[in-house]
Amino acid sequence: MAFNRSLTDLKNIGKKIAARLNEAGIYSEEELRAAGPVEAHQMIRENHPDETLPLCYYLYSFEGALSDKHWDAIGEERKRELKQAIAE
Repeated sequence: MAFNRSLTDLKNIGKKIAARLNEAGIYSEEELRAAGPVEAHQMIRENHPDETLPLCYYLYSFEGALSDKHWDAIGEERKRELKQAIAE
């Protein structure tokens, strides 16, 4: 299966988040999948070190986008795994 949708065609990804992903060098669903939610979040954090990036707005949104779910529907266990992964 090919993953060629534009970022804004994915759940949870609006213009602002897509622009932040573009700044990090991610322009498509395929590139987001290759990076994964944790790396994409870290890349945006590196580009904006003085900003607080809400986990639900970025990390969970990327996970939801890649699993075709609203960010709040990804499950508490997966949210804990993602949160732990960015803390390492």
